[in-house]
Amino acid sequence: MSVLSATYFHYEEAAYQVVETTLWPHGPVCPRCGSLDRLTPVKGGRIGLNRCGPCKRQFTVKVGTIFESSHVPLHQWLQAVFLMVSSKKGISSHQLMRILDCQYRTAWFMTHRIREAMRSGDLEPFGGHGGTVEVDETFIGNDRTIKPKGQKKGRGYAHKHKVLALVDRESGTARSMVVDDLKTATIAPIVRASVAREARLMTDEAAHYTRVGREFAEHGVVRHGKDEYVRLDDPSVHTNTIEGYFSVFKRGMKGTYQHCAKKHLHRYLAEFDFRYNNRARLGVDDAERASRALRGVVGKRLTYETGIGR
Repeated sequence: MSVLSATYFHYEEAAYQVVETTLWPHGPVCPRCGSLDRLTPVKGGRIGLNRCGPCKRQFTVKVGTIFESSHVPLHQWLQAVFLMVSSKKGISSHQLMRILDCQYRTAWFMTHRIREAMRSGDLEPFGGHGGTVEVDETFIGNDRTIKPKGQKKGRGYAHKHKVLALVDRESGTARSMVVDDLKTATIAPIVRASVAREARLMTDEAAHYTRVGREFAEHGVVRHGKDEYVRLDDPSVHTNTIEGYFSVFKRGMKGTYQHCAKKHLHRYLAEFDFRYNNRARLGVDDAERASRALRGVVGKRLTYETGIGR
């Protein structure tokens, strides 16, 4: 049976079974008190309903996850997760609305919750054991906090959202974040915290990398302003890997999502980071990628009021 025709995409009982097996590999765990003992199924209750003996409360596997308090059936949640992780450049909320036959705000909220599940929170420095790390920045959209709607934008990047990203060549993983500006005082601490000192740092000729680059084992620089994209004397000095990451990110943001407010951009970055770090080239297929996203749903509940920034 193919992944798209799996029973847990169509039947609620099968969906609960898949989620329980993923989140409770050693049996049910009470999300209220953490107890493993005296947990009994509630007969005649909702699907997957259990009762905890120690705290006397009822729960399902959805409690404490992005699925909690959602009226959307769990099997449709799994459909949404699979569609998001298997679409290289993302899937719009409007498209998800048509597929799931739900309201737009429901689909929009679901996609943001799933992006929260994709957020890893990993802060381990890149480039350990002398690996190579590429660092670069890109600009996208219009930052309404700088240029409100209706004001003339002009040239340059001052009015755009600023994204800083790092790619570890050896592990093939990326980490990106939103930054307010590109001052050395902003960029340098991020690079210091995200890159191991023994790493080979690869950047372009931007001034905010000059001083911090001296703190690493090697700092390779390519001068894009002079049409240099690979150093002729050392072909390993380039930032083409991270440019490839940015190309997928920008095609997704411009072609699929088209618009993103600054307050939501960090979740979109988490989505693209997740798919990049769990791509087919690293041996992760669509089904395994969906399972990894599902394992990240615990403890990341996002309320609608928080999601819309109120």
